[in-house]
Amino acid sequence: AASLVDGGTHVFFSDSLATFVADLRRARPTHFISVPRLWLKFQQGVLAQLPPQRLALLLRLPVVGRLVAWKIRKGLGLDHAIVAGSGSAPIPPDLIEWYRDIGLRLEEGYGMTEDCSYSHTSNARASEPGYVGVPMPDVEIRIAHDGEILLKSPGLFSGYFKDPELTAQSFTEDGFFRTGDRGERRPDGLLKLTGRVKELFKTSKGKYIAPAPIENEINADALVETSLVSGEGQSQPYAMVVLAEGVRPRVADPAVHEEVEKGLRDLLLRVNATLPDYARLQMIVVAPDPWSIESGTLTPTLKIRRSAIERAVAAKVVQWYAAGRPVVWA
Repeated sequence: AASLVDGGTHVFFSDSLATFVADLRRARPTHFISVPRLWLKFQQGVLAQLPPQRLALLLRLPVVGRLVAWKIRKGLGLDHAIVAGSGSAPIPPDLIEWYRDIGLRLEEGYGMTEDCSYSHTSNARASEPGYVGVPMPDVEIRIAHDGEILLKSPGLFSGYFKDPELTAQSFTEDGFFRTGDRGERRPDGLLKLTGRVKELFKTSKGKYIAPAPIENEINADALVETSLVSGEGQSQPYAMVVLAEGVRPRVADPAVHEEVEKGLRDLLLRVNATLPDYARLQMIVVAPDPWSIESGTLTPTLKIRRSAIERAVAAKVVQWYAAGRPVVWA
């Protein structure tokens, strides 16, 4: 988090993830860029205290709505934020809309270490939830036949240190960098990320599945903190979810457990209604424990480590499919 003061910059550091919101309130940054998982956790913290339907009603009231929105921003430590951004992974469009409803113009951008994060950005003239913006000045972009985003940027590196083979593999013959990300472009230049090239997996029906767009749909649900879509070699894919932080402690109560299971069944139906037959989820599996950096299931930037999670549950997958239930508690 950073605050601009008298032409200078104050940079604040958080003590830990557990104290993050308190640290944010202390900093009250003017510039704040974070990862989708933290934006989601902030939202879930608000909705745990103020149900979505009631909040939506209050925000529609002319004077009360502005006051409620300001109090929420202040409670998050973001009442002074003039620049708010999300990066590192795709963020659900509904989540961006939610922040804009409370008066925080959250924008999404796109970049990576290899181009010094000089690639795409949203701005007042080019911005839409679900898109990471338009190319920055002098950035060239091309979409390969397999959907991979290819870039040339003034910030592009010359190659990987002492690894000429990897460097050669990472560039096209005409000098475009192979990002490994898949994307789509609109005629007006706005770019949408649709997943990673290497994240594609094939079902037993021979169909390729791109997990990221499905995960975005799942992650937008209030019951879910994060998710993973998998199912290599299976007839249909499945989704594994970590329940929201405010939900996890309460599922030991049988009544809450039943309510959550019904909510997940409804979520499965809603998500599948948006998917072609071959991509529809067989089931939703509830992870027994939250994923974390310490357990090796999240990266330091809070992205999921797919291979680590898939290895951990590999021995159980056959049983899950055999059970034939729409919701499985792992």
